[in-house]
Amino acid sequence: MAHYLTAVKVVLLALVAFFMGSVPFGLLFAKLLGREDPREVGSGNVGATNVARAAGKAAGLLTLILDAAKGYLPVLLAQGWLNGPDYMALIGLFAIIGHCYSPFLRFKGGKGVATGLGVYLALSPSAVLLVAMVFAAVIWQWRYVSLASISAAWGMVPLICLLKRNPILVLFTAMIALLITWRHRENIARLLKGEEPKFF
Repeated sequence: MAHYLTAVKVVLLALVAFFMGSVPFGLLFAKLLGREDPREVGSGNVGATNVARAAGKAAGLLTLILDAAKGYLPVLLAQGWLNGPDYMALIGLFAIIGHCYSPFLRFKGGKGVATGLGVYLALSPSAVLLVAMVFAAVIWQWRYVSLASISAAWGMVPLICLLKRNPILVLFTAMIALLITWRHRENIARLLKGEEPKFF
């Protein structure tokens, strides 16, 4: 009976996380401000970086905060309702999937970075602090947000391994890094061609 209740809780929380993750805050802010649709500007992404291009820095910052909250809150719910970091990581993964493949955007969406940030802020704030240094170093050296994002996603894998020592948690972290890398495949192609726009 206990296993059945746990399974029901996991399914319910996974659905909640997916639909929370799927809310396209970047698009909503752009429309509320009467600015261009971020899907028609720059990379066509609804994440914070492209929303800043389409609707301004304030909209980009708000998008970053709320996209991170979409990952943070479901993981906190999982922490209170389920027992163990494995479930928390699984629920976080569903929030990121919702962000990347939003039913409100015909199963298109962002690239998972800000929502992933929220997930890891709930799972391991110390890992976020360390990987933020990796992100900042890549931005400082090469000025590519996409490269910094991919580097941070993969940098999280050994950090979670060292700090948490949980094989299943490390597996979910690698899955999140793979998803973020896949969502950046067009950026990777532009990087290889030398056509990726720089942050500054």
